[in-house]
Amino acid sequence: MGAPKKPRKAPRKKVEKASKGLSPAEVAEGAAEGRELAELIKKDGGEPLAVYKDPLGGHSVVLAALPIDKVEPTPYQRDRSDTHVKKLTAAMERVDRYLDPLIAVRRDEKYWTPNGNHRLGAMNLLGRKTIIALVLPEENVAFQILALNTEKAHNVKERSLEVIRMYRGLVGAKAGKESDHASIFEEPYFATFGAAYEKRPRFSAGAYGSVVRRLDNFLDLTMEKGLAEREKRADQLLQWDDEVAAVVAALKAKGFDSPYLKNYVVARVNFLRFKKDTSDLDFEETIEKLRASTRKIDPGSVKKEDLAKMGGAPAESSDE
Repeated sequence: MGAPKKPRKAPRKKVEKASKGLSPAEVAEGAAEGRELAELIKKDGGEPLAVYKDPLGGHSVVLAALPIDKVEPTPYQRDRSDTHVKKLTAAMERVDRYLDPLIAVRRDEKYWTPNGNHRLGAMNLLGRKTIIALVLPEENVAFQILALNTEKAHNVKERSLEVIRMYRGLVGAKAGKESDHASIFEEPYFATFGAAYEKRPRFSAGAYGSVVRRLDNFLDLTMEKGLAEREKRADQLLQWDDEVAAVVAALKAKGFDSPYLKNYVVARVNFLRFKKDTSDLDFEETIEKLRASTRKIDPGSVKKEDLAKMGGAPAESSDE
């Protein structure tokens, strides 16, 4: 029997245009929660410009001018791209206007931005005193916004590091189980790869993606226990990476010179390619089997035509 088919999502029901949500007047009314936040912003040296309810969910939002030295990225997200900041700075200088407010949440009299880190970097590079932000009262919404951040497309390394940083931030915060946060983590393998990247910044997750994506799953464990399991899985992957690297080094010594070598070694032992359903496989046991098969590879038996047949996309570079 084949793998069970995933249930199809029900089609979105058509909604009559302009039939839901708040009217413009209701949006402009604001709410007590927003007015309280506006007072705190003023106390912090900022200036609230408007208090309103967002037209989708009716949540409070304060449009504010914030002192730029009180705004910083959340400690969970990816690092800035200097290249992107410089390009953005040049574009902003040409337009000579700031038209895209950051998203921010107030934290200990400062402001964390989960969406706008590169814009913040550009304004700092331009030496500006003030930045405009949409400030939200709910601090935990920062995690949800990080998952939706599309200011600059993420690659696997960036998203993985972002997820593991969020994970650490949630440990000890009575945050429930790992599986409760599936919507903000997006994919379970991001946490595993993130823990690996923390230990080895030049780890090539792309070479192992075809395996880990099919084995990993969201854990029904508390965040603390889940983090320990992610660390364990990362250590196991790094041990396998060492063994794959040893085979790659032997192949290079034989004269093989290709960006596909690591992918080739992983593909050669990856028996998951022949399994339609991997839901019954244990992560640790499966990786151990793959490691054992890797150690058995005889570099002397590898032919150039073998590499041509099994080579996939090159592994990600350290900058990806």
